[in-house]
Amino acid sequence: MVKYTVTVTTGDKVWHGTFDHIFITLYGTEGKSERKKLNEAPEMSNGVEKEYTVECPAKLGKVILISLDKEQYLFLPDQDWYCLTVKVHTPENETLHFPCYSWVKERQILHVREGKALTLKNEIPALMGHRLEELELRKQQFEWKELMEGLPHCLALEDPKALPAEFRYSLDKRLDLEFTTRITMAELKMKFLATSKKPWGKLDDIKQVFWFYKTQLFDYVTQHWKDDEFFGFQLLNGANPMMIQCCKVLPKKFAVTEEMVTPFLEDKLPVEIQSGNIFLCDYSRLAEVPPNVINMRLQYVPAPFCLLFKNKLNRLLPIAIQLQQEPGEKNPVFLPNDEEAWLLAKTHVRAADFIEHQFNFHLLRTHLLAEAYILATLRNLPSAHPIYKLLIPHMRFTLYANTLGREKLISEKGAISMYTSTGSTGMVEVMRRAMHALKYSSLCLPDDIIERGLDKVPKYYYRDDGLLVWGALSKYVEAVIAVFYPSDMDVLVDEELQHWISDIYKHGFLEKASTGIPNSFKSTKEVTKFITMVIFTMTAQHSALNNGNFDFGGWLPNSPNSLQSGAPQSKDDITEADLLNTLPDINTSVWGMAGAWITSKKGADFVSLGQHSEKYFSEPEVLSLTDKLKEELKEISEKIKERNKEKKRPYTYLDPEKIENSITI
Repeated sequence: MVKYTVTVTTGDKVWHGTFDHIFITLYGTEGKSERKKLNEAPEMSNGVEKEYTVECPAKLGKVILISLDKEQYLFLPDQDWYCLTVKVHTPENETLHFPCYSWVKERQILHVREGKALTLKNEIPALMGHRLEELELRKQQFEWKELMEGLPHCLALEDPKALPAEFRYSLDKRLDLEFTTRITMAELKMKFLATSKKPWGKLDDIKQVFWFYKTQLFDYVTQHWKDDEFFGFQLLNGANPMMIQCCKVLPKKFAVTEEMVTPFLEDKLPVEIQSGNIFLCDYSRLAEVPPNVINMRLQYVPAPFCLLFKNKLNRLLPIAIQLQQEPGEKNPVFLPNDEEAWLLAKTHVRAADFIEHQFNFHLLRTHLLAEAYILATLRNLPSAHPIYKLLIPHMRFTLYANTLGREKLISEKGAISMYTSTGSTGMVEVMRRAMHALKYSSLCLPDDIIERGLDKVPKYYYRDDGLLVWGALSKYVEAVIAVFYPSDMDVLVDEELQHWISDIYKHGFLEKASTGIPNSFKSTKEVTKFITMVIFTMTAQHSALNNGNFDFGGWLPNSPNSLQSGAPQSKDDITEADLLNTLPDINTSVWGMAGAWITSKKGADFVSLGQHSEKYFSEPEVLSLTDKLKEELKEISEKIKERNKEKKRPYTYLDPEKIENSITI
């Protein structure tokens, strides 16, 4: 008899173990083993690694596949089992790694390939059928559907609990989210805030919304939100660092003149523009977006222009704001010496920034596009494909989070529908407009920074930290790609890879050539850039746009989720009462503030960028590259921490330790 030593590792989370009987079958190039029962209860316990012997009458050749299944133990309840990995030590003294990371269910056979990554042209002939069957099954499980006309397509599934078990929230994650949500809502209800349709009596009342949920930056924002210097700072390093751009030419509809802003400059306006010291936030995309109705009152969607100046102290200061797109007597340009009217104008800009931030840069460009990347991966790349192995760690929980979000946020009773100035109808219109203008270059950080003219702006930490992370990911992806695609021809002939990018082009970017998104790959350089963008989007970019939600949006006046009054048509007689009447009612406000807390709180089962324990590759050279990436990310993290020491406004959202490895909320 020939003996094979099988080492099985059970997941270490609650309920990963089982009392049921587990069976294994080994498949080799020269035969297969008998179905072997491995365990006696309760051997498959959480976190346990157990060794077994499988005897065969003759050698199996190269072991290329295993199958796992289970049978219920006596009268005990059926209990699924989560297998991390299986290792097979052969008579030839070779140890083979089978990355499982899957649930084994009753009356289902789970097939797991050896961990070596193979493109289609290098596939083992005996496994070609398995490769095709795997993709066919996935196409049945993960179907496309049109979410809304003009938006990326999404998963054709209404209930997140209907997802395969591997794609659902872990028990720890689910319980933590439910607890956070319930305790937050309980506090609001206890204070009778969640149902109050009254306006705020005074600004200090807003400080009483949450007693316990505070951060260093939240406290800073509550004290400095009125300051012009802080207003400019957060456009670079706040929750949304994506709107600001260097201004080369003033928009024709912006009625600002040189005479208006000269008192706030150090030189003439044309000179400052030529020197690269003038910046612009243009929210024209929001013009005429249909507003929501909340508490039987029509809300307001602002579409302002905001001009900013970088002075010799490298402080970015707002110098002119126009609140509507069409210039006119009833649409004045507000200036820093307009006292209370200036604060109200800045509040309108912050409300517009909330809309662009949450619906364009956050929801559309990270969540929805990430879902398209994931679905294309599952439908076109088998588990043996090297690109699948590269991307699978960054796909964790995202489909569940997005499906849950569609249920809880944009449904008829969802938070966006009920508590934002656009509602779901206006939100969709904003995203459609953003989608129409979307460019591939704007998704690639190095290109985007240059196109917005922000490559030389000092103290732009989103850029500085982001470029470090992008560089580390790009270097890693390039090296891994080189292992499996030695030449551009290898890219050209990989049908699965070409189907993958074609599916993304079709369903993610709706076949819009204007986006600049490739619909095929011709070189390893193209593949490297695109996959770097995908991983960056699903990790760092989402972190940059999500993790500051409460820091900068927990204090309502700094990031209003709705406005109840339109733009003032005059600068005269503006008081704090006008600001309070413009801010949303109490219930609308606190639901927005609660959403900011829940979405940005670090959750249970958090895995930071590159630190996933799963090993989908078995090639030593790739494992070595992964270790190098971890080392580089650690160095970047230490560099960022050193810079942030003693800072009152530390920028932490792109510290690799705080970047989640996938979109999970």
